Amino acid sequence: QLHFVESGGGLVQPGGSLTLSCAASGFSVDNYAIGWFRQAPGKDRERVSCISGSPGSTYYADSVKGRFTTSRDNAKNTVYLQMNSLKPEDTAVYYCAAEVGYYCSGYVGHWGQGTQVIVSS
Repeated sequence: QLHFVESGGGLVQPGGSLTLSCAASGFSVDNYAIGWFRQAPGKDRERVSCISGSPGSTYYADSVKGRFTTSRDNAKNTVYLQMNSLKPEDTAVYYCAAEVGYYCSGYVGHWGQGTQVIVSS
């Protein structure tokens, strides 16, 4: 059974950095596209990034391009989202998700539980 444990969220000042982790069990993350999504209060869920199965091509939304980086540690079966130069508009609940298939598609087969990120001074 697919299962994710997300961690790393919290409160950070504008301009700061956070790294989110998504530890998977029940499957190997290098065989799936793993996406990061976020949802702010009152807004639709937004796809932030994706990393395909190995070797791992990546996708980023324009809103985070150049600031966020997704990566994968196959030995730890974990996917990361490094977030730099954070802005108040990055405040949201962030979810990792196993997308359907090996390549990034945007279609989600399984969601993590989410972790809250708040960017505020």
